[in-house]
Formats: sequence, C-alpha cells, structure tokens
Amino acid sequence: MKIVSAEFIKSAVWPPQYPKASMPEIAFVGRSNVGKSSLINTLVGRKNLAKTSNTPGRTQLINFFTINERISFVDLPGYGFAKVSRLVKKDWGDMIEAYLCERQSLCLVVFILDIRRDPNKDDLSLRDWLQHYRIPYLYILTKTDKLSDNQAIARRHAIEKALKTTDGNKPILFSAKTQKGKDEIWQFIEDHLRYLLRYLPQ
Repeated sequence: MKIVSAEFIKSAVWPPQYPKASMPEIAFVGRSNVGKSSLINTLVGRKNLAKTSNTPGRTQLINFFTINERISFVDLPGYGFAKVSRLVKKDWGDMIEAYLCERQSLCLVVFILDIRRDPNKDDLSLRDWLQHYRIPYLYILTKTDKLSDNQAIARRHAIEKALKTTDGNKPILFSAKTQKGKDEIWQFIEDHLRYLLRYLPQ
C-alpha cells in the first residue's frame, strides 16, 4: 500500500473516549517491549508516528492513528513483564479487554511476538480470548534480524508448535531494521479487508 498520510488522532483509556468509529481498525497487541511501535512506524514509513522506547510498559494508553484517511491503526498497551504495580497491570488488562470486546470497527488484531522468546501464559491467554470471541488475528514475529535465517526458521517452527497454529495462520517474520516482512504484512491486511469488509477496492 502506498502511504499518503499517517496521522495521530488521539489517546484514550475507556470506550467513551475513543474517536468516532468511521473506518476499519487494525489493533496491534503484544508483550511490553515486543516492538509494536516500531512495526507501526515501519509499515507507514514514518520514524516517530508511534513513540518507541526501550523501557517496557512505556505505552500506557490506547493510541489511535489514521492511515490514508481509510484505515485506523490502534496501538494497544503492552502486557506482561513491565515494571509496574499490580493495580496498573490490572487496569491495562481491563483497558485492552474493553477495546477488543466493544470496538465494533475492529477488523483485525496484529498479534506480535518476539521471535527470540517462547509464548508465555499471557500470550496464550490472549490467543484463547481472541479465538473465543472469533476476532481475526495475524501473528507477527519481530526482531528477526537478531537471528540467522536458519535460527529464525527454527524459532518460527517452535513458536508455531507452542501456539498450535493452523496452515491459515502462519506467523510472518518481521524486522524493523531490515523491513523484512513489511510487504507481506500489508498484502495480508489488504486481502483481509477486501475479503471480510470490502472497504478497499479490488
């Protein structure tokens, strides 16, 4: 997809604060520091559209972006090992669940995992939750540039086994540094929206 415009719209916590649902939304979710913001920035060809940080848990709000005035990207707070209080972690979980459960314009969840890490109980719980509510999702394995090609393939097989993936939901290998997987991700997004929602022209 050719990116003509990519704009930050607003940050929110709870549904009453969300922007008006006027276009299909694609949500990006994963563990803290897994590379969500870097993935979004790479996909839209911007360096700082989504703020990046080396500090786990920096993103604490739901951030909405408009791409080409036709699609919305939504950067959800990371979950997992961020060094925050239990109360804050609970609030983050409730925030994410409220968005995923109530946002009717949500069309796809981009489920991001670090290729170097095995899926943990939080990852598996999110997968089970998405399957239970029949929310379409796409696995992305980030930071592949930190491994050799053979290592990346081996890690993908191990993660597929842990996630019990099907042939129709194989993870895409991605690197923000080399932009590996960028075109493949965009192709999946475009095909998905055409098939399910017919928002994009043939």
